[in-house]
Amino acid sequence: MGLCAAFAAHAAPLSGQRCDDRIRLADTELHLNGIDLRAGLWLEGYAAGLYLPVKTTRVAEAIAEPAPKRLRMRMMLDVPAKEFNKAVGKGVGRNSNPTEQEAVHERIDRFMAPITAASTVKKGDVIDLDILPERGLLLSINGRPQGDPIPGADVYAAVLKIFLGDRPVDRVLKSGLLGGPTR
Repeated sequence: MGLCAAFAAHAAPLSGQRCDDRIRLADTELHLNGIDLRAGLWLEGYAAGLYLPVKTTRVAEAIAEPAPKRLRMRMMLDVPAKEFNKAVGKGVGRNSNPTEQEAVHERIDRFMAPITAASTVKKGDVIDLDILPERGLLLSINGRPQGDPIPGADVYAAVLKIFLGDRPVDRVLKSGLLGGPTR
């Protein structure tokens, strides 16, 4: 199954995979805002797509929009849970100020607990990071919810900033998620 068999429609292909132009989340139609790969010189780690109710090229709008949203990742290699969670922690630390970090610390730990329990995020896994304003941050792996919703738009903002913040995990990925040039 390709990335976008998990994404499931007909947007432009990315590394041989296709993505849905639109999805439904909590009775809201979301549009594929952008896609790209998290990649190094010789290695593709995951493909990611950002779904928003209204497309935007602006980080502040993508983060602040008080509506359902989804960041979908399809893993292109196996990653130990410890490394995945370390990357989340590092990304939050690089893109949130100390006050924001303190406010979300315990909830980020709860968010990462199901990943830790999985021990490995496997090649081909589809990870959805959804925000439903009335419920919170929801983590799903291969369509199965993991753990309880984590309340607070601030938690989802901290997670989205890993990809879209001033010091994103990958600047080309950030550009792609915001509808800019991709790899």
